[in-house]
Amino acid sequence: MDYFKKLQQLLKIERDEDRLLYKQLTESSSITARRANGLAWYPVAIKDTELGRGDYLTVEVERTTHQDITHQFRPGVSAILFSNHDAKNNQIEGTIVYQGGNRMKISLRTDELPEWSRDGKLGIDLLFDENSYDEMQNALQLAINMSEKKEEGRLIKILTGEQHPTFHNELPPLTLPRLNASQQAAVNKILAANELAIVHGPPGTGKTTTLVQAIKALVKQDHKQILVVAPSNAAVDLLSEKLSDEGLNVLRIGNPARVSERLLSLTLENKMVDHNSTKEIKRLKRQANDFRDMAHKYKRNFGKAEREQRKALFDEARKIMKEVEKTEQYIIDDVVAKAQVITATLVGANHYTVRHVQYHTVVIDEAGQALEPACWIPILKAKKVILAGDHCQLPPTIKSNEAARKGLSHTLLEKNTALHPEAVVLLEEQYRMHETIMGYSSSTFYRDQLKAHGSVAQHLLFAADTPLAFVDTAGCGFDEKMEGTSATNPEEAAFLFKHLTQLAAALNAHYQPANFPTIAIISPYKQQVQLLQELLQHSPALQPYGKKISVNTIDSFQGQERDIVYISMTRSNTENKIGFLSDIRRMNVAMTRARKKLVVIGDSGTLSQLPFYADFISYATNRDAYQSAWEFMDN
Repeated sequence: MDYFKKLQQLLKIERDEDRLLYKQLTESSSITARRANGLAWYPVAIKDTELGRGDYLTVEVERTTHQDITHQFRPGVSAILFSNHDAKNNQIEGTIVYQGGNRMKISLRTDELPEWSRDGKLGIDLLFDENSYDEMQNALQLAINMSEKKEEGRLIKILTGEQHPTFHNELPPLTLPRLNASQQAAVNKILAANELAIVHGPPGTGKTTTLVQAIKALVKQDHKQILVVAPSNAAVDLLSEKLSDEGLNVLRIGNPARVSERLLSLTLENKMVDHNSTKEIKRLKRQANDFRDMAHKYKRNFGKAEREQRKALFDEARKIMKEVEKTEQYIIDDVVAKAQVITATLVGANHYTVRHVQYHTVVIDEAGQALEPACWIPILKAKKVILAGDHCQLPPTIKSNEAARKGLSHTLLEKNTALHPEAVVLLEEQYRMHETIMGYSSSTFYRDQLKAHGSVAQHLLFAADTPLAFVDTAGCGFDEKMEGTSATNPEEAAFLFKHLTQLAAALNAHYQPANFPTIAIISPYKQQVQLLQELLQHSPALQPYGKKISVNTIDSFQGQERDIVYISMTRSNTENKIGFLSDIRRMNVAMTRARKKLVVIGDSGTLSQLPFYADFISYATNRDAYQSAWEFMDN
């Protein structure tokens, strides 16, 4: 089918680009640089070893220093255990099977740890993630094969626009008092759908709350197991906890991003611990390890009899581990069968423990940030799919400009919202922003359909304050500086802190430090963010509120909210270049994080080249929210 062949080609372009970037990042970089980029743990200490599945040894390691550095290790990715003593020769490849906190388990294809693991300092390097790409390519191939079949191919034909979805419209509508009218309409659309329903959830409209109630209602309606997936571990964690809070039996496949008692209790590992047959596994594993330890007592310089004895001991250990595998599989199957809801990332839906499970319904949350090829992994396991997200916010991260340009940046959510409007319900009531902050986003992205709930529509920091300000730096000489592809604007950054310091002084009269409003300072440019972070550290007047202020890129704030948001637009030049400020979906995210006050600081001369910003400046002007930076210069 041409549709999937094209996706396969785009995915190959993306994979090649991603691999190239990874190579550039790691090939000539030192262990310190790899660690700083989240691609290595170093140094690590070995905490434990045990025989795993097949001829694999599972080694548990702990990082002993630099524990605050964020990293990209997660289960399923390939990695290398190495010694700094002779890193080229002293290394062994494996797969990460667990990662939590500062501990990680890596499965190595060996019976015993190599001799060199006792020499020098040990570390773990992340390898390029071929596994996720393989899973996506395999799913696209499977979609080609399945699309030929009448029954299984129906959902595929609907999602690719060849057929239309159908609905059980005669079902009596469900009334859920906790939900507003559009949220209830979304739940009823999900229950009525035979193949497809789409929940379009703009910022602050309670998409997660709606989904949780819909999943609960589906379980009641069909009494069938549901698969709930999302592109990120953080999104999966949030849904897992909320579904569990509703009393559903949730099984979380893979490791949570956050380590909380509640989340850990939902994982397969934890549920297996409580199983009746686990004692038997422990006994068998002890026995296998005893045989292995006895085998290790034979040193390298031994004769034929010792060699045979050593082999016999290893064979015995392997035989026992086969029994362990059988018993483990029985427990896994039992735990999986009892779950009402299985939660995982998109790729995690094909984890070996649930690879062959089929579902009636799959729910994909944050579908606006999901790469389409990854969505097909869970979709092909179900008869019905629910897509939830907002294609007017951040798209998926794509490394290859060519792949993005040729269509990989278009998500399944975006395509199907256009193809099947009859399947879409827009959540219309938002519970986050003052209506003036909401207004511009609503008119630009949501056909003016958003309403602010009464509890937030007029809420302010204090009675005389205003919810919106566009502070224009045109004519102030705040020129940007380009460093590679990233821009900085030191004068604009300094001005932002001057403005914020004045606001903080005004807020002092209304708040104690403990209940001081939360503040986000965001910019689309990483270099500007670094500059803003440095300036915050050197702003004595703001130190008492340090814990209340966060500085980061727009992307890192998706899904979050703060009382006050400052946006440093950064770009200011005579050529009127605005670079990736032209990605207005990113700006939609930025402008909808604020609850009570949004302050946008930028150069109207440069920004107005794009109608989106020209219209925003008009919107601000019409609401008395336009200010010139000159007004603050002498204060």
